[in-house]
Amino acid sequence: MKQLIVLVPCILLSSCSLVKKYPAKDRAWAIPEIEAFEKLDAEINYHDDAILFIGSSSIRLWKTLNKDMEPYKVIQRGYGGANFRDVIYFTERILADHKLKMVVCFIANDISGSPDDGTPREVLRLFKYFVNQVRVKHPEIPIMQISITPTKSRWKYWDKIKKVNDLIQAYCLKTENLFFIDTVKRFLNEEGKPKTEWFVNDQLHLNKVGYAEWSNIIQNAINQQIPLF
Repeated sequence: MKQLIVLVPCILLSSCSLVKKYPAKDRAWAIPEIEAFEKLDAEINYHDDAILFIGSSSIRLWKTLNKDMEPYKVIQRGYGGANFRDVIYFTERILADHKLKMVVCFIANDISGSPDDGTPREVLRLFKYFVNQVRVKHPEIPIMQISITPTKSRWKYWDKIKKVNDLIQAYCLKTENLFFIDTVKRFLNEEGKPKTEWFVNDQLHLNKVGYAEWSNIIQNAINQQIPLF
């Protein structure tokens, strides 16, 4: 317990410079999406044992999420372009007052070729900050981080993206109730390149086959932490 008390302030302090680096005013574009989530929260009576899926457009575009995750109940909270640089401003609003069984996260835009890209270690520190935000409201539930998928459209940045995956996976392995879902190998072909046939034309977002593969891996990982039987 003493170690935890020391650890939390350290995470917060180490991330303060990153929060200042990405000012809140630059997150204004995402506010309509967050407000839409809050409207859903006011209109829908979600299950108390739901799994919250939070993330970027791959979560938002997952049209079969509810069906794919049956019999688990889910809350879908993905929005286009999400990255940890802005998600940390909205985590508390997305979590709202939901009583959750698990949080599953997929955020893949912190390294995309943008001038705003962070370094892999900056992304790790933002991820730790995000985890700490979740822990304030949900100290003990499992948090699962899905690996960033290798894609043809961002293949030139794969070395940095892979480093993000490796750093987050290592952190998950040594942190209680924090799990990493590794999907990378399934999305690479025999030549070690992205399987283009599992993506739509933009070679960034999954097609129907890609989602089927993705959901199978993710549900198997969830089953290991919250078995159905």
